[in-house]
Amino acid sequence: MKTVKDTLLQRRSIRRYEREPISEETMNLIYEAIRNTPTSYNGQQFSVIDVTDQEMKEKIYELTSQKQIKTCNHFLVFCADFHKIKVIAEEKNIEFPEFQKTLDGVIVGTVDAALAMMSAVVAAESAGLGTCCIGYTRTAAPEEVSRLLNLPQDTYIVCGLAIGVPREMPDLKPKQPIGLVIHSNTYSEDGIKQALIDYDKEIEHYNATRAGDKTTNDWAAHMVNYYRMAMSYNMLDAVRRRGFDVIS
Repeated sequence: MKTVKDTLLQRRSIRRYEREPISEETMNLIYEAIRNTPTSYNGQQFSVIDVTDQEMKEKIYELTSQKQIKTCNHFLVFCADFHKIKVIAEEKNIEFPEFQKTLDGVIVGTVDAALAMMSAVVAAESAGLGTCCIGYTRTAAPEEVSRLLNLPQDTYIVCGLAIGVPREMPDLKPKQPIGLVIHSNTYSEDGIKQALIDYDKEIEHYNATRAGDKTTNDWAAHMVNYYRMAMSYNMLDAVRRRGFDVIS
């Protein structure tokens, strides 16, 4: 097992995997880490679909164009889930408020699922496995993937996570310096512009000199272009069709 320090500070996204299977013991560790995730009010407003069937993985790959989905050993799909609480509320004749139709409800479900995914990442990485978080699971074809996974109403996909034995070890990607991420007591803009300029140049240098495929991408323009492309995803309509028709 890796140390906590190495697990957290040496993590990188792995997109190529060996065919080697993951032991039941290791997967149980990941499941238990997920199960023990801190959630809002202990509501546990999330569920996870563990996709191991190769045909299903390839169908999701066809919808998302993310090759690591079909080559990983386990593909976990993390979902916000208010279906479970509605089932027990109905069984106990408890009137259910439409909390999932509020922005806070959407945030609660998303945060719970995201925290669960990070629990899985840490557990998997500590066991020497590689992981890759895949947002396209949510955005590329949300209705088709939801139908494929047989998701009930009042659930929606937050993110996917590929897990497997690493076949690569890419260079560690630079992250923003602590001064840009951690603020003391209040948000501070002192020096933020220059720090962002320096970080932008660092990313550009990393992309131009890293092992493997090289690009001329900087950070700022690359991210803004992604935002521009992502505006076509219409995620609000997608979650509304899943039962999260936000009214407040």
